Amino acid sequence: MDKLVIEGGKTLTGKVMVAGAKNAALPLMAACLITDETLKISNVPHLSDITTMANLLVHMGVDLSIESLKEDENFQSGRVLCLTAKNISEHRAPYDIVRRMRASVIVLGPLLARFGEAEISLPGGCAIGARPIDYHLMAFEKMGAKIDLEEGYVKAKVEGGRLKGADITFPTVSVGATENVLIAATLAKGKTILRNAACEPEVGDLANMLNSMGAKITGIGTHTLEIEGVEKLHGTEYRVIADRIEAGTYLAAAGATGGDIEVVGISPDIMSSTLEVFEKMGMKIERKENSIRAISTTPLLAIKVSTQPHPGFPTDMQAQISTLMCIAEGTSIMEENIFENRFMHVPELQRLGANIVVDGNFLSITGIKNFKAAEVMATDLRASVCLILAALRAEGTTGINRVYHLDRGYERIEEKLSALGATIYRTKD
Repeated sequence: MDKLVIEGGKTLTGKVMVAGAKNAALPLMAACLITDETLKISNVPHLSDITTMANLLVHMGVDLSIESLKEDENFQSGRVLCLTAKNISEHRAPYDIVRRMRASVIVLGPLLARFGEAEISLPGGCAIGARPIDYHLMAFEKMGAKIDLEEGYVKAKVEGGRLKGADITFPTVSVGATENVLIAATLAKGKTILRNAACEPEVGDLANMLNSMGAKITGIGTHTLEIEGVEKLHGTEYRVIADRIEAGTYLAAAGATGGDIEVVGISPDIMSSTLEVFEKMGMKIERKENSIRAISTTPLLAIKVSTQPHPGFPTDMQAQISTLMCIAEGTSIMEENIFENRFMHVPELQRLGANIVVDGNFLSITGIKNFKAAEVMATDLRASVCLILAALRAEGTTGINRVYHLDRGYERIEEKLSALGATIYRTKD
C-alpha cells in the first residue's frame, strides 16, 4: 500500500495547472448512455474514480476510447474520452463496481430514460456519511417508474417504456439526485420541474452539456430547473470545467506554508465562497480571468466557517480550511452541515499537534505555532489532502499512510507539489 513521505518547512511558490473536475466529469460520462451517438469529453482528469466509471460503462457495452493524451510542464493531462453507447447490452450495474464508487448510481437515470429499465446495486456505506439514494428513487417513482429493492439491488422499470415529466421537490439539496434526475428528465414525456435542486457548478456543467446535445433545460445555476422532454438527444463535444476543490487545495497550500501560488485554468467565479474565506484569514487573493493567485506573508487569522450547499462554503474544502485554522492566531470555529461523519481527519491532525475540540458538528480550533511531524493515516479523500497540508507546514518528516484515497481525486499531486518546491515522495508502506 502506498504512503507519502513529506519533509515540512518549505515555502511553496510558483504556478500549477488545475485539472478537470472529477465531480463534473463523472456525470458527464454517465450521460453518454442517454444517446446512441458519440460523446467526446475533453479535460478529463486521470483518476481512479474516472477509471471505475469507465469500467462500468464498458461493462454495459459502451465503446470507449482515449483520443489523445497530452502533457505539459504543469502536469496537465488533457485527456479526451470518446464514448459511444450505441450497442448497450447490459442494464445492470453490479455491486463489485458500484461498491468502489457511490457515484456509479448516476447511471440509473439515463438507463431508465432511454431503455425503460435498470438494475443498480445499492451503493452501501460511505466513510464520510450515509448518503442514501432515497431522493433519486422518490423522483423516479413520481416520473412513473416502478421501484423494487431485492437482494441489495434497485430494480426499476417504466411501464410503457418512457418516463413522464413531474413536479419534484427535493426535501434537502442533493447534488447526486439532482444530476441523476436531470439526465433522465431530458427524455421524459412533458415537462419536469426540479425544486430545491442543487446549483453547484458541476450541476450547471452537466446541464450545459445536455443542452448542447439537444436538451431543453432552463434555470441553470438556480435551485429550480425546468426540463422540457425531447424525443432524442445527439452527440456532442464538451470540455469539463476546472476542479474548484483541487484549486482551493493548492491555494490552501500557500496559506499553510507562507507561500505564493497561482492556480491556472480556472475562473474565480466558481469558487467565490472559498476565496472569501482565504481573504478573511488574511491571505491576499488576486483574481484573474483564468487564474487565481494566493499570497500568504502574514500570520493567518481565526475565523468561523459553516459548510453549506452552493453558493455557500463547500464541504469538500472543510478539512483543508480546518488545517489552516490549526495554525491561525486565536480560536476558530468550523461547522459541518452537509455530512455527519466528516471529522475523521481530526484525530490525525491531533497526532500532528493540533488543538481541536469536537462538539457534535462543530470544531473549536485554537491555533498553534506549528505542527510536529508524525506517522498519520488517511481516512478519506479530503482527509488525505488536509494531512498533506499539515505535513508541508510541520517540523520534521511526516509519513501519511493509506493514500490510495488521494488517487480518487488528485491527479499526480506529489509531482505538482514538488514543482512548487515541496519535498514529497511516494513509497510503499
